[in-house]
Amino acid sequence: MPCAIPDFVELVGQLPEVTRHDRDRWSRFEASGRAFGYLWPRTSTVGLKQELAEQLALVAERPDVFEVQFTSGPFGWVVVHLERIDRDELAELTFEAWRLTAPVALVDARGDELPV
Repeated sequence: MPCAIPDFVELVGQLPEVTRHDRDRWSRFEASGRAFGYLWPRTSTVGLKQELAEQLALVAERPDVFEVQFTSGPFGWVVVHLERIDRDELAELTFEAWRLTAPVALVDARGDELPV
């Protein structure tokens, strides 16, 4: 079942110590002051931090769902078209983006519990 903006917002809301900063055309989601996700309502897309290898694999496997946004060191940001992904996969990608960004103690306390 395809996702929509409320699905992403709800998933992010289940993660600890996330801050949202709304701008005119987009929202930025942070863990401890470091970005892990962006939301663009006009296009119903999100940008999520991933490991570079994961970014490349996602885009290569399903270019209709994922786009390369940019790379920064070992990380590759991926654009996700919400209407083309199911909630379980979006939950995994959102959790991974958060986990790559949040402090180790916070990640350890959360464990492997995905948002649902």
